[in-house]
Amino acid sequence: MKEFKNKVVIVTGGTGSIGSEIVRQLLKTKVAQIRIYSRDEHKQHELGQELGGDMRLRYLIGDVRDKDRLDFAFRGVDICFHAAALKHVPICEYNPFEAVKTNVIGTQNVIDVSIKHNLEKVMAISTDKAVSPESVLGASKLMMERLIIAANITTGPSRTRFSAVRFGNVLHSRGSVIHLWRRQIEAGGPVTITDRKALRYFMDIPEAVRFVFEGTLLMKGGEIFVLKMKERSIVAFAEDVIAEYANGKKIKLSFTGLRPGEKLREALLTAEEVSHTLEIKDMFIILPAALVSMVNSLGPYEYPGAKKARSNKYVSR
Repeated sequence: MKEFKNKVVIVTGGTGSIGSEIVRQLLKTKVAQIRIYSRDEHKQHELGQELGGDMRLRYLIGDVRDKDRLDFAFRGVDICFHAAALKHVPICEYNPFEAVKTNVIGTQNVIDVSIKHNLEKVMAISTDKAVSPESVLGASKLMMERLIIAANITTGPSRTRFSAVRFGNVLHSRGSVIHLWRRQIEAGGPVTITDRKALRYFMDIPEAVRFVFEGTLLMKGGEIFVLKMKERSIVAFAEDVIAEYANGKKIKLSFTGLRPGEKLREALLTAEEVSHTLEIKDMFIILPAALVSMVNSLGPYEYPGAKKARSNKYVSR
C-alpha cells in the first residue's frame, strides 16, 4: 500500500463493482486524493452516502468517450485505474459500436490524456473474453489490451507506463449470474443455465482488487497480468448456489442454450502468448510480444521468483 502514499489516483468507472472496491481499498492507504470518475449520477450519490465525507474523495461526472472532460479530470493525477467499460456479452452483441466507443475509443482517450498529463502508471481492467474472442465484448477488450500495450512505445518524454490485468468472471459484481439465480431460487425455480458443458473462471471482488494492486506494484509497462484461477463447471457452481440459498428446497435446473457471443469454455491465455509469458506463484505475466526473443535476457522485465510459463492448463483450445 506504500505504492499510493501521497499520490493522486483516478478511477474511471469508479462507481462500478470493481471501481468502487478499488476506491474503498485506496481509502485504507495514505493516498492524497481519489477521483471517482463515472457517468452515473445516482451511483455517485449512493457511493458518496456509503463512504461519507472523507476529504480525499472527489466525485467527477463524466464519460471516457468525452476526451475534453477526461483532459480536465486527469490534471495532476499520478495513477489511473481504468475500469470503465461496457461488459455484458449480449448487450455488446446487439450494440456493437457502443462497445467500441467505450471499450476502444474510450481507452485511447484515457491513453492520450495520461501521456499528456505525465501520469506515472495506468492499469487497465480486461477480461478472459479477450482470449480468442468470439463476441463483440471480447473483441473490444482485446483491442483495449493492444492499445494499452502499444501505448508504452508512444509516450515520448512522458514517464507514463501502461499495463492491464485480465479477469475471469467476478462474483457478486453488477450483473453477476448469482443475482439472477438467487431471484430464481426465491421464486421456486428453475435456475437457468446456458449449457451443461459450460466452464468458467471465477474470482470474488476483493480478490480481484488485490490482484489489481499487486499488478500495479509489479508493472514495468506493457504486461498483461493474469491471475491463476480454478476452472469450474457452471452446473456445479449453480448447484452450490442452490445449496446455499434454497434452504433445503429442491430447485430444478433449466438449460437455455448459449447466448450470442458466448463460448462453452473460457481461457486465460492463448497458445501464442505462452511463448512470451512468465509465471509466479499466483499469476501469469504476459510480456509484450516484441520481447519474445528476449525471454532469456529480460532486462527490466524481471520479477521475484518468476520463471518461463510451461503450463497449458489455462490455454485456449
